[in-house]
Amino acid sequence: MSRLIFNINISRILCSIRGQVNSLSSCRSLSSLTLLPDTHRMLRQTIRDFTDQELKPIAAKLDKQETYPKEQIKKLGELGMMAVEVPEALGGSGLNCLAYAIGMEEISRGCASTGVIVSVNNSLYTSPLMAFGTDAQLEKWVKPFSNGDRVGCFALSEPGNGSDAGAASTTAKDMGDHWLLNGSKMWITNGYEAEAAIVFATTEKSLKHKGISAFLVPKPTAGLTLGKKEDKLGIRASSTCQLIFEDCKIPKENILGSPGQGFKVAMKTLDGGRIGIAAQALGIGQAALDCALEYSGKRDAFGAPIAKLQAIQMKLADMELRLESARLLTWQAAMLKDAGQPYTKSAAMAKLAASEAATFISHQAIQVLGGMGYVTDMPAERHYRDARITEIYEGTSEIMRLVIAINLLKEHQIM
Repeated sequence: MSRLIFNINISRILCSIRGQVNSLSSCRSLSSLTLLPDTHRMLRQTIRDFTDQELKPIAAKLDKQETYPKEQIKKLGELGMMAVEVPEALGGSGLNCLAYAIGMEEISRGCASTGVIVSVNNSLYTSPLMAFGTDAQLEKWVKPFSNGDRVGCFALSEPGNGSDAGAASTTAKDMGDHWLLNGSKMWITNGYEAEAAIVFATTEKSLKHKGISAFLVPKPTAGLTLGKKEDKLGIRASSTCQLIFEDCKIPKENILGSPGQGFKVAMKTLDGGRIGIAAQALGIGQAALDCALEYSGKRDAFGAPIAKLQAIQMKLADMELRLESARLLTWQAAMLKDAGQPYTKSAAMAKLAASEAATFISHQAIQVLGGMGYVTDMPAERHYRDARITEIYEGTSEIMRLVIAINLLKEHQIM
């Protein structure tokens, strides 16, 4: 596909689709896309082509040098992938969550670091603004962040709260004509590059989680400093750092939603965000499986390709089973969200299944490659490192099991 096609907004590509899509590039694509509408098939192929040409060839270099993929993020913005569910009037694609999940998987298949940058801007930044923002806030804080020129971030976690999102020690004091923020946030993805942050702070401590509010904070701004860039195991091309607030003045109109609504904003945001991380995990898992398949077909042992060995075939079968199962759960969660149906449990199931599948598949891929899987000459070790974080951020696997269990018990009126 030519560079010209890449420069056309993806929403316009989709609007022009009529009839059947051309045959896709692999048997894997044909088997897994049979239930998708034509528009989504075209989206997947477009982002796949972009990934193969623009991301996959440089992913190892980005990882090794911890380089933010600024040029590629801009191009993804031109393709509409930086604000997939944002209306076209605000600079987005005006597509749905299923389209977002499909695009996220393809991006992450080529570069998981780029995937998480895209995920944060879509799921954690523009999404809560679309759900809780005023018209004025949407114009100021969404429109300029929809085309890849700027990215936002989401500041919920703190050094002392981790999975306990309701225990925010960062405070926001009402000073009459402004808010005054003090405290620190930790593990903030896009922290160095973001030009705005959604920050959660306690406005009324006695109310506990009902006393948390969400604020829109420009970056840079007086009273906000950045901690060191974390040296991470994986997703190394995305920045992660602390945000440190010391008497940081925020205009009164920068509150997102109502005072005390912050916990609701965070939980609703994370429900949708888990679909994005599930899709990221699918992309990592698919990349690891592709690597194992290609290697097993070329590596000879005992006079034949190792793909003919039953021990290798059992691994490949288990990898494919977990990947396809997690993909269906992810699509189900996305479609429930698109239909306006409850999807909290489904999103948790998708993230749990996809993240654990990615870890399993990337582990098994290294086993298939043997010594070659342990060196940076092959991408298998990078997939293994990238996969691990998907079981931690936006809700650990342990928290996902709690979410699933609590919702299951409620459905059966046991709790």
